Amino acid sequence: MSLDGKFDLESIVDSSRVSSYQIMTICLCAFVTMIDGFDTQSIAFVAPSIAAAWQVELSAFGPVFGAGLFGGMIGAMIFGLAGDRFGRKPTLLFTVALFAAGSLLTPLVESIPQLGAIRFITGVGLGGALPIVISLTAEYAPERMRATAVAVMFCGFPFGAVVGGVLSARLIPDFGWASVFIVGGGVPLLALPLLIAFVPESVRFLALRGDHAAIAQILKRMKRTAAWNGESGAGAPEIRAPISSLFKHGRALGTVLLWTTIFLSLMLSYFLINWIPLIVRQTGQSTENAVLAVVMTNMGAIAGCIVLGRLADRFGRPLIIGGGYALGAVAIALMGRAGQSSSLLFFYGFVGGFLTVGAQMCAVALCASFYETRLRATGVGWTMGVGRIGAIVGPVLGGLLIGAGIAAPTLFVIAGLTSFGAAIAIFAMGWFVLRARPSEAGMAI
Repeated sequence: MSLDGKFDLESIVDSSRVSSYQIMTICLCAFVTMIDGFDTQSIAFVAPSIAAAWQVELSAFGPVFGAGLFGGMIGAMIFGLAGDRFGRKPTLLFTVALFAAGSLLTPLVESIPQLGAIRFITGVGLGGALPIVISLTAEYAPERMRATAVAVMFCGFPFGAVVGGVLSARLIPDFGWASVFIVGGGVPLLALPLLIAFVPESVRFLALRGDHAAIAQILKRMKRTAAWNGESGAGAPEIRAPISSLFKHGRALGTVLLWTTIFLSLMLSYFLINWIPLIVRQTGQSTENAVLAVVMTNMGAIAGCIVLGRLADRFGRPLIIGGGYALGAVAIALMGRAGQSSSLLFFYGFVGGFLTVGAQMCAVALCASFYETRLRATGVGWTMGVGRIGAIVGPVLGGLLIGAGIAAPTLFVIAGLTSFGAAIAIFAMGWFVLRARPSEAGMAI
């Protein structure tokens, strides 16, 4: 702060009252994640209908599911780099247009290989959008509430999955499986003009570029122009963000621990989403209860990301995130012992989603805070990309374990141990990495 009562750019964003413009930006990012969640899960909702229409076995969809997840991994890595190189906004607009086009073209395919190819392309767009909206949210949220903002924004993903399930159940019987993809592609396509008009470029990215005119325009919309002293407080204008930078200047251990956390966390999440229905059916419960168990897990995730995000901002991110993963491991393990009790199944599913997936959302916020502006989209993108490898491994590993005859209680214990592994990684992050950064309030242990 200068003697005339004015602030540099970092202080304005981090210390000032949150403006309606910042809230609108975060809400638009949440809208993108909701569409992302809907489109990511859409193939699972329509697979039985496509199988019936094309007269193919459901087992043929394994490569299709894998293609979408692999595309998401590639997209997160490539467009994370692009976001740091070319800017958040143009990268976001391109990725949204890409997955909208992929979804709209899906009804035109006529074979499993074609479906796999178009799901790969759609996955590239879906995966590429995530590190950009995470970075934008982190860069427009004050440090004191960054975990809350990113977690709340990112809970749009499970919410989109829930909406997708409800809409698919209504659309498929009346309009056929193609209607799900038309909605999934049409909504983001119609939203593009809104995103072009109202999503701003990252003000911190503009500071690195030295674009004072664009910064002034954004501060005008935030109603903070008079408070700016013309300084960014962002350091030297380094634009290039090579992947090797994630392992330099004391970042290597933190990068590895974040990758480990998100890898294990997404492996657990996709294991649960893909195999809960089958495992629950094996315990003798109805198909309806099996589907509701997944819904309750997603609902718990939505509640958890809000509550745990707020607690993380107040009491320290490693403590709350690690505690969420550790306690969530117990809830996940207990799901396998629900037996014939649907009430216990739903309860453990909700609590497991609340703690483990809620912690996952906060871990993403921690990742966004760990990397500075010039590396943020790259760091988040590569972390999410490595996490997508876990998303691929989870369902495959679940299939191997089920094929080996592992009983439901043991399967859920193994899943719980995965969450416990994520807890250990986060606690290690807090103890060995973040303790060396005492000046960063949002990283208090």
